[in-house]
Amino acid sequence: ATWYYFLVLITRNPTLSVIDQRNMAKKKSKVVDAISEPDDDSEDSENEGTDSLELLQVDVGDIVKLKQVLDEAVFSALLDDPPLVEEDYTLENIKLLLMSLACACAAVGQFSPLPFPESRAILGACCIAYFTLSGILQLVLTFIERDTILITKPPKNGDYKIKNKGLRIRSDLPRYDEHYSVTIEYDKMENSPFVKEAWSVGKFFDGEGMFDEVYFTEATQNLLKRLEKGQYDTYESKKNQ
Repeated sequence: ATWYYFLVLITRNPTLSVIDQRNMAKKKSKVVDAISEPDDDSEDSENEGTDSLELLQVDVGDIVKLKQVLDEAVFSALLDDPPLVEEDYTLENIKLLLMSLACACAAVGQFSPLPFPESRAILGACCIAYFTLSGILQLVLTFIERDTILITKPPKNGDYKIKNKGLRIRSDLPRYDEHYSVTIEYDKMENSPFVKEAWSVGKFFDGEGMFDEVYFTEATQNLLKRLEKGQYDTYESKKNQ
């Protein structure tokens, strides 16, 4: 599990890799060519060519893949040009540090030059350190990160009611449920005001699994605007829906 989280995070953290996981997640499985109509009244009509409308196709029966695609679309809606917020990598770096130390302990125990049984003390220490660090990482994932998919720095643009607080974006797609929900709240704030919206995945995917990312991006950005304007939700209002 530690190796898996290490590989996932190292592709997401731009300080450690040039690979952008978000762009990788947007690899398109089907391309539909849309030919632009020439405009006789335009001087640039001769330079107009064939545009590509790239659509992502997903197996809507695969809940894990479906949630991954929607989570990545949330990233794109908030972080792509023009970026509405800036991602805070503090928690990601802490997890990377824990995983790196755990992997280093495993490597020392595996490739120790001392023969067994002289290396028993080193092996024991490495095993204890590895499982301790892995346990701490699991606690961070369970009790701190939970369903969080993105933590941001305090927004520099916009007229937010609460200043100097970053944002925490959480998502959920329960098993055997068609509704994907996104919650945006202020980070490191007890009883933080929040906005939440749940959409049926049928609003963004057709029968063949083609993803309408433009519509989803608009819906996500509108949710962020609600937080900016102070149009908060309450737990009671969401329970009654």
